[in-house]
Amino acid sequence: MANIPIWPGSSSFFPGDTPFGFYDTDSEFQTDADKVADWCVRRLGYPLVDIELQSVNLFTCFEEAINEYGSQLYHFQIVNSFHTLEGTSTGSNLNNSIIAPNLGNTINVAEQYGSETDGASGNYKIESGSITIKSGQQKYDLMSDVSSSLSGSEAVYIKKVYHYAPAAISRYFDPYAGTGTGIQSLMQSFGFGNYSPGVNFMLMPTYFDVLKIQAIELNDSIRKSAYHFDIEDNRYLKIFPIPTNDYTLHYEYVLKSVANNPVKDTTGGITNMSNVPYTNPTYKLINEPGRQWIRRYALALAKEMLGSVRGKYQSVPIPGADTTLDFSRLLSEASAEKIALIEELKTFLEETTRVKQLERQNQEAQLTQETFYKVPYQIYVG
Repeated sequence: MANIPIWPGSSSFFPGDTPFGFYDTDSEFQTDADKVADWCVRRLGYPLVDIELQSVNLFTCFEEAINEYGSQLYHFQIVNSFHTLEGTSTGSNLNNSIIAPNLGNTINVAEQYGSETDGASGNYKIESGSITIKSGQQKYDLMSDVSSSLSGSEAVYIKKVYHYAPAAISRYFDPYAGTGTGIQSLMQSFGFGNYSPGVNFMLMPTYFDVLKIQAIELNDSIRKSAYHFDIEDNRYLKIFPIPTNDYTLHYEYVLKSVANNPVKDTTGGITNMSNVPYTNPTYKLINEPGRQWIRRYALALAKEMLGSVRGKYQSVPIPGADTTLDFSRLLSEASAEKIALIEELKTFLEETTRVKQLERQNQEAQLTQETFYKVPYQIYVG
């Protein structure tokens, strides 16, 4: 059997000793690498027992532990802030940035409702079109009529048809408007009809104008056919009353392919957790509680690696007999320790969510208020 390489008793880190080299140029990582390697082998029983690992193995565990710490930390940040981050630029590194919550994504959702509301903002462009209305013709096919802007177009949603009764103010001086009042006859009743010039003006209060306009509209709604239209399948238009002259009718529409397209332009924006711009953490910026977690996780990884090595050899010869290596115990302990450390970190991170922080602030405010209630009021004696 080949000789098993064992821990030589010391290490000397040099950039390039880790598989990825993410932190090799960090001066504090270079200093801590040898210390973590020495700490791990001592925790594994060196120098009382031989440790079948080399320095590069321990440096690999150290690098992987930092990677796992950053992965858990930034996955938590992504989940906690994705509602705010979605759609924003991927161009800036967010490792050391404060993510301030905003209404960006909430507004995006609201825009979908706004698209279906007359006069509200929307998340797609409204197009304009027109069709020639002919005297005596009520029914039109917006998709096939040659005078329609939609002739030969793909399916659409009609959003608005500009078919309204003429404004009542345009018939203010119409003696046949049905209001029962005329400025000229009113002046005649006051005895001013014989005065020249032929065009006369009388100063009237504003409410008189409003009442007269309302009277014209009420008269039209009772005595005339109302201005109205029906539209079926977003193409078959029927207008009321029957047109008495030719004119151009305008409308607004949106293509169904545009309105129903779930994919929006996200060029250069965050679309999912894979392109949120977080990178590996900067080791020198990690505080001591974080580094202690990293050291403990590196030890669990080293224990797992040592168990794998010993499982390969299982037994080694000693004078007069063979001895069995405890690989199974090392593997089971390493697995349990890794799971426990991940759960510990996740629990800690959960306590820093915005919801948890707001709950804590609320509790503190309530307890502070209760404390103030118990403070006796000072009595002043005059």
